Amino acid sequence: MLLPGVAGSRAVLLLCCCRAWPGAVGRGVVASSRLDRVIVVRILVGALGGLVALGTMGSAVRTVVVPRGEQSFLANATVLTMRRVFNGVSRQFRDRSRAEAVKARFAPVTLMFFPFVWAVGVITGCAGLFWALGVRPLQEAVVLSGSSLTTLGFRTTEDLPTLIVAIGEGLVGLGLVALLISFLPTIYSAFSRRETAVAKFHLRSTGFDGVASPASMLMRRHQIGSLEDMLHTWYEWEDWFVDVEETHTSFPILVYFRSPVPERSWITSAGLVLDSASLHCSALDVPTDPRAQLMIRTGTRSLCRICDYFGFEYDPDPSPDDPIAIDQAEFDQVYRLFKTVGMPVVPDQEQAWRDFAGWRVNYDRPLLSIATWIEAPKASWSSDRQIAIRRPRVFHRPHRRRVSKQGFLHDTGP
Repeated sequence: MLLPGVAGSRAVLLLCCCRAWPGAVGRGVVASSRLDRVIVVRILVGALGGLVALGTMGSAVRTVVVPRGEQSFLANATVLTMRRVFNGVSRQFRDRSRAEAVKARFAPVTLMFFPFVWAVGVITGCAGLFWALGVRPLQEAVVLSGSSLTTLGFRTTEDLPTLIVAIGEGLVGLGLVALLISFLPTIYSAFSRRETAVAKFHLRSTGFDGVASPASMLMRRHQIGSLEDMLHTWYEWEDWFVDVEETHTSFPILVYFRSPVPERSWITSAGLVLDSASLHCSALDVPTDPRAQLMIRTGTRSLCRICDYFGFEYDPDPSPDDPIAIDQAEFDQVYRLFKTVGMPVVPDQEQAWRDFAGWRVNYDRPLLSIATWIEAPKASWSSDRQIAIRRPRVFHRPHRRRVSKQGFLHDTGP
């Protein structure tokens, strides 16, 4: 049965061709199918390469440029991997000083490793783009990508689309160098500001036994007659906490930077000053110092925001009678010591303990969570006791904190 019109004539012609040259028609269909598959593969490889390159550049921008604690999968994966490597090496040393020296190198080495990771990501992604644009073999695409990123120019191309990608990759390489040049001074400037206050307070808090503690700090101030004049200290550390919150969430690698002196740590010093203020507000019979109370609030919020970045859990609105890591016997020992050296203490020791616990409960878990995670050197009432924490994930959403009815952290001090 013949089909009418032009469509029928074409159908008859196709039928005749299939009967006359069946092999040729089959090979044509197969070749067309293979060509379609090659095009699809090239599109997929090009798209994947572009995503890898863009994702890597986005990670660099979030790590260096964006002034807030945004999560970066690549940066987090690098930090957690390097931390596991350095912790494994440090455990091979029984000498604590040598193990501490290994841990001290973790953050600087990881910081210098970031540009290498970004470069590998961009080269890999752009190599996929070059291959999709027709650069063969794959090895030549990788070499062209490396030449473009480093702007060495030992490989070039005359194809316009490939040349445009190569120029763009060269600009990205120059941008990464510029980011690194600006990144390192920013990091070490923040580190220097942090450690200046840490060193000063740690030296003032160190007793005759060589151990820093909040009790030693307050007793020294009593001996020199300045126990009631600590306004400048609370002002200084309130500013310090504000600066630490901003820098240690914008540049989380700073959390892992250890102090130049092995016995010191930024997080244990934070615990020292918070406990000193809590003892000052609860155990000592001195005029109420609002600045000390404001400093405790600022310090608590600062530590909580750092915990938010790492996903550490805590209660943002604790009850005054919630348990804390300090037991009453430890507080009573400090209270009796204050009384022995002639410091003005409140007459009701039980109420003093309840007031101290009411202040400490706000920052107790955030303080211990950070100290446990970074493996801070042993210090009184902070890193000398550890709690169970959930290991930070490579990527997670910031921990959603439960807000109190008043909209702020619960104050339980007097």
